[in-house]
Amino acid sequence: MSDEMLKNQLTEQMKTLMRAREKEKLMVIRLILAAIKQIEVDERKTLSDDAILTLLNKMIKQRQDAIVQFEKGNRPDLIQQEKFEIEIIQQFLPEPLTDSEVDALIQEAINTIKPVGMKDMGKVIAHIRSKAEGRADMGIVSQRVKAALTNPS
Repeated sequence: MSDEMLKNQLTEQMKTLMRAREKEKLMVIRLILAAIKQIEVDERKTLSDDAILTLLNKMIKQRQDAIVQFEKGNRPDLIQQEKFEIEIIQQFLPEPLTDSEVDALIQEAINTIKPVGMKDMGKVIAHIRSKAEGRADMGIVSQRVKAALTNPS
Protein backbone atom coordinates (compact mmCIF):
# COMPACT_ATOMS: atom_id res chain seq x y z
CA MET A 1 0.00 0.00 0.00
CA SER A 2 1.44 3.34 -0.98
CA ASP A 3 1.90 5.94 1.70
CA GLU A 4 -0.55 8.37 0.09
CA MET A 5 -3.32 5.91 -0.70
CA LEU A 6 -5.68 7.27 1.97
CA LYS A 7 -5.04 10.89 1.01
CA ASN A 8 -5.73 10.04 -2.64
CA GLN A 9 -8.92 8.25 -1.62
CA LEU A 10 -10.06 11.36 0.28
CA THR A 11 -9.27 13.58 -2.71
CA GLU A 12 -11.21 11.32 -5.07
CA GLN A 13 -14.14 11.27 -2.65
CA MET A 14 -14.07 15.07 -2.57
CA LYS A 15 -14.25 15.21 -6.39
CA THR A 16 -17.13 12.72 -6.44
CA LEU A 17 -19.07 14.69 -3.83
CA MET A 18 -18.47 17.93 -5.72
CA ARG A 19 -19.95 16.37 -8.88
CA ALA A 20 -22.89 14.97 -6.89
CA ARG A 21 -23.38 18.34 -5.13
CA GLU A 22 -23.50 16.72 -1.69
CA LYS A 23 -22.51 19.80 0.26
CA GLU A 24 -22.74 18.36 3.80
CA LYS A 25 -20.48 15.36 3.11
CA LEU A 26 -18.17 17.52 1.00
CA MET A 27 -17.71 19.90 3.92
CA VAL A 28 -16.50 17.05 6.16
CA ILE A 29 -14.06 15.71 3.53
CA ARG A 30 -12.67 19.21 3.01
CA LEU A 31 -12.29 19.52 6.78
CA ILE A 32 -10.24 16.30 6.86
CA LEU A 33 -8.08 17.36 3.90
CA ALA A 34 -7.52 20.78 5.48
CA ALA A 35 -6.37 19.14 8.73
CA ILE A 36 -3.97 16.92 6.78
CA LYS A 37 -2.64 19.91 4.81
CA GLN A 38 -2.19 21.93 8.00
CA ILE A 39 0.00 19.25 9.58
CA GLU A 40 1.95 18.75 6.35
CA VAL A 41 2.67 22.49 6.11
CA ASP A 42 3.50 22.86 9.81
CA GLU A 43 5.81 19.84 9.90
CA ARG A 44 7.09 20.19 6.30
CA LYS A 45 6.45 16.55 5.47
CA THR A 46 3.94 14.36 3.68
CA LEU A 47 1.74 12.38 6.05
CA SER A 48 1.75 8.59 5.77
CA ASP A 49 -1.48 6.62 5.85
CA ASP A 50 -0.74 5.67 9.47
CA ALA A 51 -0.38 9.33 10.43
CA ILE A 52 -3.64 10.14 8.64
CA LEU A 53 -5.40 7.31 10.50
CA THR A 54 -4.11 8.75 13.77
CA LEU A 55 -5.43 12.18 12.73
CA LEU A 56 -8.85 10.73 11.80
CA ASN A 57 -9.07 9.00 15.19
CA LYS A 58 -8.16 12.27 16.88
CA MET A 59 -10.89 14.08 14.91
CA ILE A 60 -13.46 11.48 15.98
CA LYS A 61 -12.36 11.80 19.63
CA GLN A 62 -12.74 15.61 19.41
CA ARG A 63 -16.27 15.22 18.06
CA GLN A 64 -17.19 12.70 20.76
CA ASP A 65 -15.96 15.16 23.39
CA ALA A 66 -17.97 17.94 21.72
CA ILE A 67 -21.11 15.77 21.76
CA VAL A 68 -20.75 15.40 25.55
CA GLN A 69 -20.51 19.19 25.90
CA PHE A 70 -23.44 19.82 23.55
CA GLU A 71 -25.56 17.33 25.52
CA LYS A 72 -24.84 19.35 28.66
CA GLY A 73 -25.80 22.52 26.79
CA ASN A 74 -28.97 20.91 25.37
CA ARG A 75 -28.00 21.53 21.71
CA PRO A 76 -29.49 18.63 19.72
CA ASP A 77 -28.78 20.42 16.43
CA LEU A 78 -25.04 20.51 17.13
CA ILE A 79 -25.06 16.94 18.46
CA GLN A 80 -26.60 15.77 15.20
CA GLN A 81 -23.92 17.61 13.17
CA GLU A 82 -21.08 16.09 15.21
CA LYS A 83 -22.55 12.57 14.83
CA PHE A 84 -22.86 13.13 11.08
CA GLU A 85 -19.20 14.18 10.88
CA ILE A 86 -18.12 11.12 12.90
CA GLU A 87 -20.07 8.90 10.51
CA ILE A 88 -18.29 10.38 7.47
CA ILE A 89 -14.82 10.23 9.08
CA GLN A 90 -15.33 6.58 10.11
CA GLN A 91 -15.80 5.62 6.46
CA PHE A 92 -12.06 6.15 5.98
CA LEU A 93 -10.97 4.10 8.99
CA PRO A 94 -10.21 0.40 8.76
CA GLU A 95 -12.57 -2.11 10.36
CA PRO A 96 -12.11 -1.92 14.16
CA LEU A 97 -10.55 -4.88 15.92
CA THR A 98 -12.84 -7.15 17.91
CA ASP A 99 -12.21 -7.78 21.62
CA SER A 100 -10.84 -11.23 20.85
CA GLU A 101 -8.47 -9.80 18.20
CA VAL A 102 -7.22 -7.21 20.73
CA ASP A 103 -6.72 -9.96 23.32
CA ALA A 104 -4.80 -12.03 20.75
CA LEU A 105 -2.55 -9.02 19.94
CA ILE A 106 -1.88 -8.46 23.65
CA GLN A 107 -1.04 -12.14 24.19
CA GLU A 108 1.20 -12.20 21.11
CA ALA A 109 3.03 -9.07 22.33
CA ILE A 110 3.49 -10.56 25.81
CA ASN A 111 4.80 -13.82 24.34
CA THR A 112 7.21 -11.94 22.05
CA ILE A 113 8.51 -9.38 24.55
CA LYS A 114 8.32 -11.52 27.71
CA PRO A 115 7.79 -8.49 29.99
CA VAL A 116 9.03 -8.50 33.56
CA GLY A 117 6.18 -6.75 35.36
CA MET A 118 4.75 -3.28 34.80
CA LYS A 119 8.10 -1.69 33.92
CA ASP A 120 7.89 -3.30 30.47
CA MET A 121 4.33 -2.13 29.78
CA GLY A 122 5.60 0.56 27.38
CA LYS A 123 7.41 -2.05 25.28
CA VAL A 124 4.25 -4.18 25.07
CA ILE A 125 2.11 -1.16 24.10
CA ALA A 126 4.65 -0.09 21.45
CA HIS A 127 4.58 -3.60 19.97
CA ILE A 128 0.76 -3.57 19.81
CA ARG A 129 0.46 0.03 18.57
CA SER A 130 1.98 -0.75 15.17
CA LYS A 131 -0.73 -3.36 14.54
CA ALA A 132 -3.70 -1.75 16.28
CA GLU A 133 -3.30 1.97 15.57
CA GLY A 134 -6.45 3.27 13.96
CA ARG A 135 -8.26 0.00 14.59
CA ALA A 136 -8.55 0.02 18.39
CA ASP A 137 -8.80 2.62 21.14
CA MET A 138 -5.25 2.62 22.50
CA GLY A 139 -6.51 3.84 25.90
CA ILE A 140 -8.60 0.69 26.27
CA VAL A 141 -5.75 -1.46 24.93
CA SER A 142 -3.47 0.11 27.54
CA GLN A 143 -5.92 -0.76 30.34
CA ARG A 144 -6.14 -4.35 29.11
CA VAL A 145 -2.35 -4.67 28.88
CA LYS A 146 -2.05 -3.32 32.43
CA ALA A 147 -4.60 -5.89 33.62
CA ALA A 148 -2.76 -8.69 31.78
CA LEU A 149 0.58 -7.69 33.29
CA THR A 150 -0.74 -7.37 36.84
CA ASN A 151 -2.75 -10.61 36.67
CA PRO A 152 -0.73 -13.00 34.51
CA SER A 153 -2.60 -16.21 33.77
